[in-house]
Parts: sequence; structure tokens; C-alpha cells
Amino acid sequence: MLGNNQRTLINQSSADSDRKISMAPETNENHLLILEDDQGRKEFPLENSVYSIGRDRDCNIRLVSQFVSRRHATLVRLPREHNSQSYYYRIVDGDAKGKPSANGLMINGRKMPAHDLKNEDEIVFGPQVRAIYYLLRNTQRAGQTDSSEYDITLINPGMTEDADDIED
Repeated sequence: MLGNNQRTLINQSSADSDRKISMAPETNENHLLILEDDQGRKEFPLENSVYSIGRDRDCNIRLVSQFVSRRHATLVRLPREHNSQSYYYRIVDGDAKGKPSANGLMINGRKMPAHDLKNEDEIVFGPQVRAIYYLLRNTQRAGQTDSSEYDITLINPGMTEDADDIED
């Protein structure tokens, strides 16, 4: 059904993304996927332009569950229109060739063939297999430091004794 359109979407998007992002300076954004499957919880910092997600051992992000397709989904990094130094990830059901997964994707409770991920989106791949996407933005400007990083508190040992323990 979505095979050819999906393949074109992934191929064009990832090629454009590679050209635009590879020469871009570091951004103050971090993309994180926290995954829960039959083996527990895992964190995946997202930095590459394309990720394969599924049960297959060759997948970049491996899901451990009998209810997940071998090539369940594909993550594609795309540049934001208003800022070439910033990007987002799109998740697409199925493999990079356009073959959809058996059970599809549930994103924020709705079955969808593709979705541009936003902070705290929940992706359900199957029973007991889900992921939460986080977009972490560092709002600090270059050269600034957090004052708590250098907070040194000196404590007088006499200040730590209880008042009841002090004898005249």
C-alpha cells in the first residue's frame, strides 16, 4: 500500500538530510530514544541519519520480543525548514525498502504509517514493547557556565552537631 511512496520518502529524506546536516556545526539539541522490551529498558542517543528498528540482529536498534517484526520501523533524520543546524526524526513503519511491519506502529495511541517525532512521543511496537522519544534542548549559550557547577559550600564541623549533644 505505502511501499513505493514510503521508499521514496525515506530515500529522498535521508539523502537530503545527509547533505545538509553533515556540514552543520554542533547543535544544542540531543535526541534520545528510551526503549522498553522483553530485556528491560535501554537508552539510545540518536545521532545517525537513518536507523533500522526491529527484531533482526542486523537492526541498528534491536527489539527483543516475539511480537515485533524483523524490520519493524525506520527512523530518518530530517533538517528543520527554519533552521538548517537543527533537525528532527521521522519514524516510518517497516523497512527502508517500503515493506511494512506485520502489526504497524501506535504513536501516542493512534496507528500511523509515519510520524514526525516530538518530545515525549510514545511509540508502541507491540505488547510490552514501547519507546519514548525525547528532544533535549540545551538553552545555555556558548561560553556560559551554570553557577551550580562551581558551587562550593564550606561547612564548619561544629555546625553539624546536634544542639542536644553540646555540653557546657
